[in-house]
Amino acid sequence: MTELLAVRDLTLGFRTDAGLARVLDGVNLTIDAGQVMGLVGESGCGKTTLARAVLGVLPRNAAEIAGGEIVFKGRDLLKFSPGALARDICGRAITFIPQDPYGSFNPVFTIGTQIMEIMKWKSPRRVTGHWSEHAPLLGPYPAERRRADMETVVALLDAVQLPQPAQILRKYPHELSGGQRQRLMIAMALLPEPDLVIADEPTTALDVTIQAQILGLIRRLANERNVAVLFTTHDLGTAYEICDAVTVMYAGQEVESAPTDRFFAAPAHPYTGKLLASLPRHDGEVAGIPGEVPNLVRPPGGCRFHPRCERASEACRSGKPPAEMLDPGHSVRCFHPVRPAA
Repeated sequence: MTELLAVRDLTLGFRTDAGLARVLDGVNLTIDAGQVMGLVGESGCGKTTLARAVLGVLPRNAAEIAGGEIVFKGRDLLKFSPGALARDICGRAITFIPQDPYGSFNPVFTIGTQIMEIMKWKSPRRVTGHWSEHAPLLGPYPAERRRADMETVVALLDAVQLPQPAQILRKYPHELSGGQRQRLMIAMALLPEPDLVIADEPTTALDVTIQAQILGLIRRLANERNVAVLFTTHDLGTAYEICDAVTVMYAGQEVESAPTDRFFAAPAHPYTGKLLASLPRHDGEVAGIPGEVPNLVRPPGGCRFHPRCERASEACRSGKPPAEMLDPGHSVRCFHPVRPAA
């Protein structure tokens, strides 16, 4: 596989009244072309912040990037101007599936109007060379391209299993179910023919039956179109169903990354093991993780999990562990990883 995205030593904070919250602490992540990568961890661990950093949609008045790179197809996105990022990357080469499909639509316009407004500026048929960074919304929608784009829209709505696409386009968002709206968001993310789709917990607002359908749809379309997916979730069962590999984050640090089968069969980081052990068992017992998630304004030094880890030593408190490769594709940041028995 070819490396599509590489996040390297990304360090990022948010300015708050209490001080700088160190939300990402030297995070590393790689995604290959066509790969579905799960990004898992507790709420507040930095999953969504990392996804938004890749998209380039962090709040400029609060976010502070202290170091690192976000290399996409060989180019560091952090060196792009905001206009170039919006023109060439965000919404074209990298697209987004949000958690809330209803809040992402304007309630006063039809679905067709909103989709075609996106296609006017983000269609793969659009030539961007003349598009000014300072006036990106000026210019007509050529009739011939509009007809071709509409045919693509109808075909993709059919591909995401929405019945009678032409009628769907005439409806308003409130006239569709949650599952239908999420299928529309998937279609809209794929319309620009992106290389990478970021899906931010896209099944959270759906019931279990619809969740399974949406997961299967994302997996199938990613395979058919060779699109990479960064899939953020706190649900390990969802990660197991859809992902080729999983990266675990804890309090702004990535702690383990492995192919999905290896991740669930032989977790190496103590936090990963406790996360898997916290899943409900057949007997109804639930094992929690003792301690509390650290305050990111004043985080602990070294490995941020060490205050909750019974394997912690002085080395864990004084320095961040380097990444160790245990097997091909399986890396862990821990001075005392759990190793399989010989």
